[in-house]
Amino acid sequence: MTQAKFGIGQSVRRVEDARLLRGEGAYTADLVPPGALVALLVRSPHAHARFRPGDLAAVRAMPGVRAVLTADDLAHLGGLPCAAPMSDESGEPMKTPLWPLLARDIARHAGDAIAMVVADADHAARDACEALPVDWTPLPAVASIEAAMAPGAPLVWPDTPGNRAFTQTMGDAAACDAIFARAAKTARVRIVNNRVAAHYMEPRAAIGEHDAATGRYTLTATSQGVHGLRDTLADAVFGIPRENLRVLTPDVGGGFGPKAFAYREYALVLEAARLCGKPVAWICDRTEHFFADAHGRDNLSVAEMALDEKGRFLALRVDVLADLGAYLSQYAPYIPWLGVTMATGPYDIGGFHGRLRCFYSHRPPVDAYRGAGRPEAAYLLERLVDECAREMNMDRADIRALNFIKPAQMPCETLTGRVYDAGDFEGAMRRALDMADAAGFDARAAEAGQRGRLRGLGFASYIECTAWGEGEAGAVTLDADGDFTVCVGTQSNGQGHRTAYAQIVSRALDVDPARVRLVQGDTSRVATGGGTGGSRSIPVGAAMLAIASASLEKQLKELAAGALEVAPEDLECADGSIRVAGTDRKIGYAEIARLPAATPERLRGEGSYDPPAPTYPNGTHVCEVEIDPATGATTIVRYTVCDDFGVTLNPLLLRGQVTGGIAQGLGQALRELAAFSADGQPLAATLMDYALPRAADAPAIDFETRNVPSTSNPLGIKGAGEAGTIGAAPAAMNAVIDALHRAKGVRAIDMPATPFAIRRALRGNA
Repeated sequence: MTQAKFGIGQSVRRVEDARLLRGEGAYTADLVPPGALVALLVRSPHAHARFRPGDLAAVRAMPGVRAVLTADDLAHLGGLPCAAPMSDESGEPMKTPLWPLLARDIARHAGDAIAMVVADADHAARDACEALPVDWTPLPAVASIEAAMAPGAPLVWPDTPGNRAFTQTMGDAAACDAIFARAAKTARVRIVNNRVAAHYMEPRAAIGEHDAATGRYTLTATSQGVHGLRDTLADAVFGIPRENLRVLTPDVGGGFGPKAFAYREYALVLEAARLCGKPVAWICDRTEHFFADAHGRDNLSVAEMALDEKGRFLALRVDVLADLGAYLSQYAPYIPWLGVTMATGPYDIGGFHGRLRCFYSHRPPVDAYRGAGRPEAAYLLERLVDECAREMNMDRADIRALNFIKPAQMPCETLTGRVYDAGDFEGAMRRALDMADAAGFDARAAEAGQRGRLRGLGFASYIECTAWGEGEAGAVTLDADGDFTVCVGTQSNGQGHRTAYAQIVSRALDVDPARVRLVQGDTSRVATGGGTGGSRSIPVGAAMLAIASASLEKQLKELAAGALEVAPEDLECADGSIRVAGTDRKIGYAEIARLPAATPERLRGEGSYDPPAPTYPNGTHVCEVEIDPATGATTIVRYTVCDDFGVTLNPLLLRGQVTGGIAQGLGQALRELAAFSADGQPLAATLMDYALPRAADAPAIDFETRNVPSTSNPLGIKGAGEAGTIGAAPAAMNAVIDALHRAKGVRAIDMPATPFAIRRALRGNA
């Protein structure tokens, strides 16, 4: 049967790749209609400044210029809303300043958009942008968390004293303090989780169209889900019925979180198309990306652990400071709060108190980036656990094993309200260390020392929450040619959804995945959808498709039963047809589609699935590094992972997701930093300045799974798309610190651990 070859658990090759490799992909920039106008943004050169546009008549009269828009031209439109505002610890809702489509009077970060030029061609638009007169009055800026919270600091927003957006606390402070007072030992770390910029192969792009006769808009944009964009733009910005805005997303070259959000440019190209009567396209370039897209991470945190004399974790305190940037991006306030809810990780800890303080600064907004709060939590905790081992003079694996939540304790509710359903944390850690030959590390370190190199072994045990919140509804349809079409509201950004979803269809209908089409990214063809984010597509989307496929299987067997003159229960799906079990009597799917009784309703199976609770993937990453003390250069010589993803749908796709996530985590740990000067000027706005990991930096990865099926997901699947990023950074940094501690007693260094930072640490200037 085909299912044995293509069903769940099989390493099916990606069916979408042949088209992409032949250059037949259709990305947003490929779909700009002939004759479309070009839009460019005029952006602030200052991090904080008053400004006043001059007389625009001359610019509007320049050759090829069709429109010049400023905030005055957009007074009838709303701004971009924050979809996840938080309340303050007092219970009062946080203040949510307006994020306007174009800044008025004051620019609040370098690159803040103040005008849009629309022209016949790129050169005409650029000439007009350069000629646009603006009177600038620079103002003092705050470009870090410490600067934003300093007494008397310049305010990003006049009605937010101290630049504080909100404060939240969690847990019992008094009980936690009492535990610390009687603890045998305590350990403490202060760490920076560096600001990073998400770099996809395809920068964002948008095409706006407007039909004057019907009043309908069409937006084509790179995204992680079209329905959220439609709803935000229709409801909050344009104030129009949702059915009057169609949003399309074609092929997408990477998402990683920041492509999930509604951005200014999407509304602006739609409004420009309405005003100009022609399609309008905006294509982001790589430098503009540093200003226009949401950044990730940017926390400054302190964590403390109270331990008894045996090394048991008695209580945990965390104090997290988070920079939200100048404006509130879509989920920005929620992300650090989500991280605090995961602060206890996979450990059984007796007491907890967490405080989260979020601040505005004169830098671009921050929002969800691969992992979204969970990498920050895992990094803080795993750095602290290694420090606990040093304080207790214990083996790092043994102290973890002592404190892990045990399988017999599942389901287990943490002190932050998370309910872990299934897992074996120690089992994954022990297997990862065995795979990494941790027992032989000392001999390898000694050999490296003879060559003048420093060797370090680090590991991190993580747990994350995935696939929570909105459900998915969709359908599987048998087409006239015998192929099947899946309609789903998630959005592939390169993960291989067509292949993965086809395997779910194959599981029920026993059809070659190449015969399963995927419809996504079109609000006119897919009724609803939560998009892709939070590692939800497979745990939620696949669970929904399993229901839809089972429904269609039942209906097709009923149709086939009439044609074959047998009972439906005597039939089975086999090799692209339905046959009488144990015989060679069968009817192909194309034949079924042509049966007189085959109405469209009977050829369509629908399904919906609402996750009752998150899933909790977990595992251990082990990283071994070698450092050249003369240059500070770090080489990852070995990397090992043992993960628990519940059930593996496609091992090949899974390995790709884990490998990509690890590369991003290692990039943050060792190379990447969205750096700014004290006055808010970006110091890394090209890929000559911003150090993305390269192929030579990516190690060979020894990867396997040790799965414990989820009890909260009908397929047993736990989300996997973000897990590699979550485990990689703490494993790499613990390895670097292990090497530096062995050599010079260094116990702390912050990300990114660049050669310069490592040399400073070795000289005692960390």
